[in-house]
Amino acid sequence: MTSKTATLQDVARVASVSTATVSRTLSHPDVVSESTRIRVAEAVRATGYRINRAARNLRTKRAHSVLVLLPDLANPFFSTILEGISRNLSQRGYSMLIASTKQVHDSGERLIDYLDDVRADGMIILDGGLDADVLKSLEDASQADRVLFACEWVDGTSFPSVRCENRKGTQAAVTYLHDLGHRKIAHVTGPEGNVLMHSRKDAFIAEMTRLELALKPEWIIAGDFSLAAGCLAAQTWIAMEDRPTAVFCASDQLAMGFIAELSRHGFSVPDDVSVMGFDDIDLAAQFIPALTSIRQDRLMIGETAAEMLMARIMTPDGDHLESAAVLPVSLVIRESTSSPS
Repeated sequence: MTSKTATLQDVARVASVSTATVSRTLSHPDVVSESTRIRVAEAVRATGYRINRAARNLRTKRAHSVLVLLPDLANPFFSTILEGISRNLSQRGYSMLIASTKQVHDSGERLIDYLDDVRADGMIILDGGLDADVLKSLEDASQADRVLFACEWVDGTSFPSVRCENRKGTQAAVTYLHDLGHRKIAHVTGPEGNVLMHSRKDAFIAEMTRLELALKPEWIIAGDFSLAAGCLAAQTWIAMEDRPTAVFCASDQLAMGFIAELSRHGFSVPDDVSVMGFDDIDLAAQFIPALTSIRQDRLMIGETAAEMLMARIMTPDGDHLESAAVLPVSLVIRESTSSPS
């Protein structure tokens, strides 16, 4: 049986369910049992049946898609988050659209147009650095209740968000380095103005103060989460007369750039300096030396964000909807850190 001839009735017959059950499963998979979803999915594959998405969207008045906005499409940090979002959405018959906030700004297109034109039923934003006028248009839009932030967020707004324990992760990093015996610890920050940069930098300073460790101003080195910024930070460390014995970087990419630049100049990690990052991206375990990092469960971030947004799409008037989720982090110890020589 080919996709050109297969009908809803064919799927129902193969799955041994009613056509109404097939229709309900394809339109709202979350309202049927897992066993029914599996039987219908297998029947769809067996018959080659294809959903008429245009007709379904007209019938339900929904696009059955969610827009995800990233600040940097090339950053590997976001890949697992996108996997988590896609996994959750696909179980509900929804698809994921991806765009960059830079693309939207450059084209002059309003973010809210994606919802106005029924191109997407909701929006997950992974960029907390949106312009004030963009945020204002989102807050004033009638569809504002279908906008959610993940990873990053915007203080002072009412948008729901999913984030990790950035402060606790940073405190754990500093405490771990201190317990190894390090007393001179530097920090390479994220980009100025970024909410994660401030959260991690403030927590770093607070933990250094709590542990009564000296902190010279030059030991806080400006970065922007990138490999290139990590290389520049390493050059700054090399030029110091009083070099810290450990460096905590605000992202894994920063830490990898830092280590790579040190290697080019003949320094060894962790023999000459311990280096650790934040995020625990996939490459962290394969890097040489394997990178000690603060792990964010990025798959859980994506799945939680999709779950929270879908709850708003399906029950927009619900008063029980979760407004914020803060997910735990963990310390992953590898080869890039050791006691000071």
